[in-house]
Amino acid sequence: MTAFDVIIIGSGIGGATMAATLAPSGKKILILERGDFLRPSAYDRDDREIFANGHFRPREEWLDGAGRPFNPGNYYYVGGNSKFYGAVLLRYRREDFAPLAHMGGTTLGWPISYEDLEPYYGQAEALYEVRGALGQDPSEPAHSTPYPHPPVPDEPAIEALRSKLAAQGLHPASLPLGVDIDRWLARAKTPWDAFPDTTGGKMDGETAALKVALAHKNVTLRTNSVVQRLQVGAGGQISGVQLASGEVLAAKTVVLAAGAVQSAALLLASATPDYPNGLANSSDHVGRNFMNHNASAVLAVHPFWVNDSTYQKTLMVNDFYLTGGPNGEPLGNIQMLGKISGTILAATTRLPRWLANWIARHSVDIYAMSEDLPNPDSRVTLKNGQIVLDWKRSNWEGHLALVKKIKEKLRAAGYPLVLSRAFDRRTPSHQCGTARMGADPKTSVVDVYCRAHDHRNLFITDASVLPTSAAVNPALTVAALAMRAAAHLLAKGA
Repeated sequence: MTAFDVIIIGSGIGGATMAATLAPSGKKILILERGDFLRPSAYDRDDREIFANGHFRPREEWLDGAGRPFNPGNYYYVGGNSKFYGAVLLRYRREDFAPLAHMGGTTLGWPISYEDLEPYYGQAEALYEVRGALGQDPSEPAHSTPYPHPPVPDEPAIEALRSKLAAQGLHPASLPLGVDIDRWLARAKTPWDAFPDTTGGKMDGETAALKVALAHKNVTLRTNSVVQRLQVGAGGQISGVQLASGEVLAAKTVVLAAGAVQSAALLLASATPDYPNGLANSSDHVGRNFMNHNASAVLAVHPFWVNDSTYQKTLMVNDFYLTGGPNGEPLGNIQMLGKISGTILAATTRLPRWLANWIARHSVDIYAMSEDLPNPDSRVTLKNGQIVLDWKRSNWEGHLALVKKIKEKLRAAGYPLVLSRAFDRRTPSHQCGTARMGADPKTSVVDVYCRAHDHRNLFITDASVLPTSAAVNPALTVAALAMRAAAHLLAKGA
């Protein structure tokens, strides 16, 4: 077997950040990615191909809880799902790490605090070259370092919306973004939200972290390498990584960062007679506590106001993040969507094209996001090798309250028509939770440094370790956790 110091499975935010942080150590590191590079093509800024024809979606099916097949919409490329992400790099709020009472139940909190993660948030913001501004959002936790760059500027229609919302006593703030706006727009005048990054305009897993990692000669990336199972040896050590080709690779340390669903599926598929429930699963929590944000698109329409924005995704409102429910419960985050085109609207709603074009021309497009709470029965399992995702959505009443709040504010801002539509399971909305972090091996999969309780040379550094989903985009938190795990690994000489 070919031996490495570290094998990292997955090149998304978690895996790529781990590689970038470990690279200067000189350790011999191999990154395995099941997909290939995304390269410039005629399709990468074509909204019809992306949203109507699903050109970049994987040709695979999972089963839902009722056994019905669906196309999951997860992406397999170098950089992972981050190649298509909205590039929002928000910190979790300080309160997200403690138990929080929601309309749908109370979370248990995290085994670490915001202060434990804060230095790594700053390091991650530097790596991903975040554009942002402090002092605008009252929910923003303390920063020991400033954002590396000023925020991406509002376009005129969004600047006007910011003023209208502020006039109602809200605190609209600039979204922290990993976007080189000039480079992005040089390729084509389109949004970046859900559009693939083929020219480095977004600071995604490939553009930011992998670029840093691969500048070191001790780091190698292998594409089109599907990991079939992990092998376990004496003392519970992970002894090998078996590829679908049959090749087996060995490493002193294995880092699993294939995504919340695929990481859980791989651990379950690696079951042995000694580990009949799968690896890292003595707690029976692998695959459980799956969370996917409750999310809706909200379109505010005015027949005489035209929105000529190209990208529009520069604004957020967190006034209802920690309060707003009937008894003061937290409701969630409000942020802009990338600008909706008539093509996108027609493809996702089946509206007549003429009407979709008119609405898109006169709308501002908003993303309402609420926390989905951990539930052991919301889970990933395998059926004859096929992934079964039985997502049991929670806290829906809180999300409906958030959508109602923003609709009220948009009508007060002068928009007579406000429409909303929830996203379904075909749209991954920050999947997480299937290998939760915790101090107790009986109720969690990894410890506070993302090391598996059952296998001391196995780390998991993707969104599967998140104990709660919070109500903001998780990419920066995943990156910060990976940096913290890498620092621990190096300090312990593993």
